[in-house]
Amino acid sequence: MYIPAFFKVNNTEEIRDFIHHNGFGIVVSQTNGKLLASHIPLMLSTNEKGEEVVTGHLSKANPQWKSFESAQQVLLIFQGPHAYISSSWYDHNNVPTWNYMAVHVYGTLRLLTEGELLDSLRSLTDKYEVNSSSPVSLDTMDKHMLSTQLNGIVGFEIQVIELQAAYKLSQNRDDKNHLRIIDELEKKGDESSQRIATEMKKNRL
Repeated sequence: MYIPAFFKVNNTEEIRDFIHHNGFGIVVSQTNGKLLASHIPLMLSTNEKGEEVVTGHLSKANPQWKSFESAQQVLLIFQGPHAYISSSWYDHNNVPTWNYMAVHVYGTLRLLTEGELLDSLRSLTDKYEVNSSSPVSLDTMDKHMLSTQLNGIVGFEIQVIELQAAYKLSQNRDDKNHLRIIDELEKKGDESSQRIATEMKKNRL
């Protein structure tokens, strides 16, 4: 990912936290010169060897997994909030742009065993059910139904090789224009613009 110096994030803990809070990502792989991508929930963790890994699963009906090979390198993309920035908000001539937050993860892939897949699904479900008023748990699901569903998916683990993060939050603007961009974003009603405005404030501290 091309990342100008202004927007590059080097804090690994911050990147991990971003992935945790933006876990619905994209897995990109290549087969016979063709790129394939799937939008799926992904989870960053540490395996028994102490290696940083990302786990996920695909439907067996999805042809992408059939191209997975041991030690194959893949790309994972995690997208955060993003918002259009109008050049009319500046006090000088310029062009419109887009503010955004994104993380790319590069790593090597292996398929999970059935037991590992079950553990991965349990962790994923527990993560997103924690604030539910009636939490769902793999341990309380109907065993036959769960077994049937497991037969329809394939789990994988990505051993992380490299993390890249870009937070484009108008860091290259002076204080006056930076504050004006925040003000204009806060006037908009969409959630993504509000989140970018909040992140711009945090990033400027």
